[in-house]
Amino acid sequence: MESNVLERKRKRATRALRVRKQLRGTLQKPRLCVVKSNKHITAQLIDDDRGITLASVSTMSKEMKGKKLASKSKEAAKALGSSIAQLALEKQVATVIFDRGPFKYHGIVAELAQAAREAGLQF
Repeated sequence: MESNVLERKRKRATRALRVRKQLRGTLQKPRLCVVKSNKHITAQLIDDDRGITLASVSTMSKEMKGKKLASKSKEAAKALGSSIAQLALEKQVATVIFDRGPFKYHGIVAELAQAAREAGLQF
């Protein structure tokens, strides 16, 4: 059983590297990284040149606590997409590179991306 767990972790890391090897965020065009866990969603704007996070939103943040948006759902993904777009536009960033990581562009990840596009981000 332990070998199955290690094999799944290896395959997930391989999928993430396959997507990320072609993506590189800059200050003018940062990388919009989406991470899903079993309970939460996180989105970050990352400048890979300097190695810093420009903005970050999550279902674990104070703004989402106490609401029904504090867990992984399509509604929470829409809210995160619009809020990360607002943070990006406040920092004069209009264009990003979308990094889905090892996750399929489907469901929650697609909802977050669509909400960010509707709020003004281009990718």
